[in-house]
Amino acid sequence: MSYRWLRFLAVPVLALVTPVLATTSAAGQSPVSNTARRPADVPPTPWGDPDLQGIWSSSGATPMERSDEYQGRETLSDEEVALIRSETSARDQRLLLAAARRTEAGGNVGAYNNLWMDRGARTNRTSMLVDPPDGRFPPLTPAGQIARTSRPRGYDSWEDRHIWERCVTRGGMPNAMFPRSYNNNMQVFQAPGYVVMLLEQVHEVRIVPLDDRPPLPGNIGQWNGDSRGHWDGDSLVVVTRNLDHRVSALQPWSVFSSHSGSGQGMILVERFTRGDADTLEYEVQVTDPQMYTRPWTVAFPFTRTADLMFEYACHEGNVGMEGMLAGGRAEEAAVAGSR
Repeated sequence: MSYRWLRFLAVPVLALVTPVLATTSAAGQSPVSNTARRPADVPPTPWGDPDLQGIWSSSGATPMERSDEYQGRETLSDEEVALIRSETSARDQRLLLAAARRTEAGGNVGAYNNLWMDRGARTNRTSMLVDPPDGRFPPLTPAGQIARTSRPRGYDSWEDRHIWERCVTRGGMPNAMFPRSYNNNMQVFQAPGYVVMLLEQVHEVRIVPLDDRPPLPGNIGQWNGDSRGHWDGDSLVVVTRNLDHRVSALQPWSVFSSHSGSGQGMILVERFTRGDADTLEYEVQVTDPQMYTRPWTVAFPFTRTADLMFEYACHEGNVGMEGMLAGGRAEEAAVAGSR
């Protein structure tokens, strides 16, 4: 969340500090080609690894999939980007003015006040999805088609609600890395043998060891998986397995409850590459055999930001979950009373 909105709101800030771990650094061999070279204006860390450290922000203004209008085009012209940004800025100003007005009783309260949204600026890319080449997700498997059209179980229990709605995780990997409408900052820390990523949304921390330690046993799943990293030239390559079976890569935005996801077998391969002093290029290949008929790849840039990392307070003072479950009980009582 950009603090430009907070300068006039006097909101207290809780600084986030992540301890840095130390061990021996070890390089690995990468199965991925296109070895990157470190930009000349970005010195390495004191122990010689490419330096990815800093606070980086991604933009949620670029669509995940390529629209029909831009089929066959991977990028936009400078003039097109300028026009889209101008139109978006005018729209956001209208939304801010509307947000300042009082919500009428009985009206739609919507989601968050638009004052808190920070969608970012449109990049010159026509989609974040870069493979398949048409910028569209590949066909779904039969299980993926069922998951796409099915709805969450409802309001029987808090376990029926989405794991992000329950403040457990933003949705697990790979969703935790994708930009949305706010809190798109990531702080990277490094120590010999480790890279640590602090994600502003849901304040999740990813610790990526760079040595050849054995992976976790296959029956141990984690929301963000079990990651191992190595350097391919000056690119950090992170391979993640052991994702909890309730985590889903089904897009857009993983329509699923806390009970079901992509199951076991999902594998993620990420690449982090410094484009220049102020750009960190990100790419992730998602292999999700339960939901999709083939792997797909998303790529987008992070840009260095002078903004601060803010605490993400999820359910503090939020009675939404209580209201949803109480509403479910009221609906059941109404149905029972009509019989």
